[in-house]
Amino acid sequence: MISFWINLLYRKQQPLNLAPTTARAIPFQFMEKDTMQNLKSFFRLTAGAGALAAALFYADSAPARAADSSFTPAQRAEIVNIMRNALKTDPSILSDAIAALQTKAAAQKNASVLDLVRRNAPLFGGSSSDVVLGNPHGTLSVVEFYDPRCPYCRKVLDDLDALVAAEPDLRLVEKVIPVLGPNSTLDAQAIMAAGLQGKYIPFQKILMADSSAPGMDRIRNAAHQAGLDADKLVKDMKSSAVTTALAKNVALARSINLEGTPTFIIGDQAIIPGAVSLSELKAAVEKLKNSH
Repeated sequence: MISFWINLLYRKQQPLNLAPTTARAIPFQFMEKDTMQNLKSFFRLTAGAGALAAALFYADSAPARAADSSFTPAQRAEIVNIMRNALKTDPSILSDAIAALQTKAAAQKNASVLDLVRRNAPLFGGSSSDVVLGNPHGTLSVVEFYDPRCPYCRKVLDDLDALVAAEPDLRLVEKVIPVLGPNSTLDAQAIMAAGLQGKYIPFQKILMADSSAPGMDRIRNAAHQAGLDADKLVKDMKSSAVTTALAKNVALARSINLEGTPTFIIGDQAIIPGAVSLSELKAAVEKLKNSH
């Protein structure tokens, strides 16, 4: 393994052929000229902390593989020391590698989630229990997962109104998920129950703008302000319709390994987790629109 990497390093000025059949050991003396700088450049090129760890492991602790290498034990030990010294003198080598791995992992996760969205489109955008902002028949689909007690979700409410007003073909599906504890569950149940009386959005806005102490009194007050039957709302909060709808939303959030709220799924093209500005949302919708 070490000989393969060093061969690539030595040939780095030539077109690289990564086929296994080209991975041959080279004489150790080729490492003598500008070795440290070349290794640093090579580590950044590979950007693989895992690969680096594997190299150290195989070079340092796998004597059974010695027969497969053209290096003597002393030469292998020197290679390990060079690698270690490179990391000591320039720790950014490792941090750059870790950052690259994290970026790659995030990209792979997003790709996996978007594939799940494509294969289960009705679950994300076609549920009859979720409210739709904007055009119910719009071709530009955005799904928001939100918690009613999340401060960032509260902050983005006005931005969502502006977003749907700016794009007449936007269909924005809101999926409420209680992830911040028992008070979030109460608020989520109340919002869903308000939907059974046809006043999901008015009640949602009043409740999420209310900074008073959480509890049933607060929910009843918000229901009165929204013109709802408060007694019916309280009863419906525990109904099978509300319980089932919330359970489905939570299960869907788990299926995409949702890490925070709000999280926006832009069509089947992008995922925007966490706090986001109106301009970023508009840019994402515009990109989605241009792809159609």
